[in-house]
Amino acid sequence: MNRTRVVVIGAGIIGAACARELAVAGFDVLVLDRAGAAAATTSHGEGNILVSDKGPGPELELAQLSRQLWPEVLAAVGENSAGVEWDPKGGIVVATTAAGAEGLRRFADTQRAAGVRAEAMDSDALTAAEPFLTERRTAAVYYPDDAQVQPAGAATALLADALRAGARLRTGREVRGAVVRGGRLTALRTADGPVAADVFVNAAGPWSGEVARRLGVPLDIRPRRGEVLVTTPLPPTVFHKVYDADYVGAVGSGAGDLQTSAVVESTRAGSVLLGSSRRRVGFDDRLRPEVLSAIAAKALRLFPSLAGVHVMRAYGGFRPYVPDHLPVIGADPRLPGLWHATGHEGAGIGLSVGTARLVREMLTDSQTAIDASPFRVDRPAVLGTDAPDVPEEES
Repeated sequence: MNRTRVVVIGAGIIGAACARELAVAGFDVLVLDRAGAAAATTSHGEGNILVSDKGPGPELELAQLSRQLWPEVLAAVGENSAGVEWDPKGGIVVATTAAGAEGLRRFADTQRAAGVRAEAMDSDALTAAEPFLTERRTAAVYYPDDAQVQPAGAATALLADALRAGARLRTGREVRGAVVRGGRLTALRTADGPVAADVFVNAAGPWSGEVARRLGVPLDIRPRRGEVLVTTPLPPTVFHKVYDADYVGAVGSGAGDLQTSAVVESTRAGSVLLGSSRRRVGFDDRLRPEVLSAIAAKALRLFPSLAGVHVMRAYGGFRPYVPDHLPVIGADPRLPGLWHATGHEGAGIGLSVGTARLVREMLTDSQTAIDASPFRVDRPAVLGTDAPDVPEEES
């Protein structure tokens, strides 16, 4: 059995998935988090597992791998998966203009060519599937492979299975710097002393860039904020994940100003989640009424019947944004011993198990399930130039 010591930095969904994959494979795994498990980005999302919003390319391939793996992983987790709330409900993308319809049809055609199940819906089928949807629609495509989980529950289940396989968890441990010997990262400096290992996986989400900086290597991972509205529990009203066709454009945009698009779905508790927004504001965590208002307005365009529904809360979170919209997965050639699994922005829940599989396969020099080279660390979009020199230290 492989007893390589691995420290996973971050106990969100990506870190939990990596910890589980590596612990099950026989690695000696320690998970460190500066706060608590699933306490930050993971607990401030919607739990999306989507193929519908990704065009042909590396991210779609990772999404398809992950979608294949999710049921297998949950079956292996067994009784620990009770809180995951796995719901393969499918997604429906709706256009409400002529231009939007044409764009949606072209996008779906390219996805079908890449192996995505994307089924055009006529008006009668759409009404049967979503009877409360606006009548002002020009096209719709059904994606049967879209799914949803309760994000904190999913991360907790993966982490619990990692612990059952022998991994350990230490919370309240913030990475402050690197211990480097012979040009290799050998330990992390923390307030409680050095934490030594053979391999270190940076899975700190929006904070991955700061962690990398503290370890002496630049990584252009930035926070991108999103907000969600939560209604009071309702009778059955929304039966799939439903979003408007301009959501795909918002996901792929690099604009820093506010972007909103309608994403509407129900939860098992009966509440309806209304999203989504995207804006780059650093780590400013203030909720902005104008943002929440814009989200609500877009949602009402799809579901006018929600106009009289009460919103019981709103929340927001930071997602790890990369300028070229691809995750960063693999070894950092500038600092042997350091690996990264980050940069998934709002798709981290869905892509987590596929990312973990790639990390395990690369660490064991196995053939990877998909081509992992597009996610490499040493690509122009993620390399910065302001890293300090890393001093050699004795552990």
